[in-house]
Amino acid sequence: MNEITLGDVTVARIEEMHGPVGMTPEQFFPGSPARLWQENHARLIPHHLSGEDNVVQVAMQTWALRSAGRTILIDTGVGNGKPRPAVPGWDGLETGYLDNLAAAGIKPADVDLVVNTHLHVDHVGWNTRLVDGAWVPTFPNATYLMPRAEFEHWNPAHNPNIAGGVNENVFEDSVAPVYAAGQVQLWEDDHVIDENLRLLAAPGHTPGSSVVALGSRGEHALFAADLMHTPLQVAHPRIHSCFCEDPIGAHATRTNLLGWAVDHTALVLPAHFSGHSALTVARDGAGFRIAGWASLPAYGA
Repeated sequence: MNEITLGDVTVARIEEMHGPVGMTPEQFFPGSPARLWQENHARLIPHHLSGEDNVVQVAMQTWALRSAGRTILIDTGVGNGKPRPAVPGWDGLETGYLDNLAAAGIKPADVDLVVNTHLHVDHVGWNTRLVDGAWVPTFPNATYLMPRAEFEHWNPAHNPNIAGGVNENVFEDSVAPVYAAGQVQLWEDDHVIDENLRLLAAPGHTPGSSVVALGSRGEHALFAADLMHTPLQVAHPRIHSCFCEDPIGAHATRTNLLGWAVDHTALVLPAHFSGHSALTVARDGAGFRIAGWASLPAYGA
């Protein structure tokens, strides 16, 4: 079974794809010491770093939850057929994501709630699909939860700097259509999903980034979105990705939420870790260390 149960919540991992991103660690994590990557090279291979050409490895995936009688998806990957000129590997991408979702027993019409932790290109792509030349909601019966700060920040009407960047066209084809369909619910500060799940603001990576905290029958988890892109950020939380808009804020948020994970003995499930997809964290003096890994095989891997 490619599922785990945490209290009254079941969790499955739906993979869209995984592999190299074409960037070295020094490019993906600007300012990070080359020595740090050299010292940890062997333990990062093969799931987080390529052994041959020394490029960062990541996964694009969705966490599929069943909680309080509802089917919930956390983030929706890159999507099929989307125009992404700034990322050639994703431009017009075609994957079997919906087949992988079906393998987990989930049809698009079954989904009750879609959580977009933030509105980066690789977290909203399957919000929509192309039908008769128009982008329509992939999940016709779902409410899409989006942070209001993200919705406002990535709207090209408010942000002229989007053109030419990785999020070019994203609002138009993956956000605006579900909003026009009346399926978007915007939230601020934090948001209770149900008795087991809560959305928490986690700004830094983007202005409105968020995470999902699970608490059920004494078990806890943190669906950490882009809080981390490499395991090295546990012991070295000051490392930030080149996609973090506010590195100082991202560091503060990462430190606070790693502390929350330790205090609640929570399983941490980042958005982009392939291989061993989930980890536990312990304190190490004034910092943190990885206490262990919990493997959750992915549908589609």
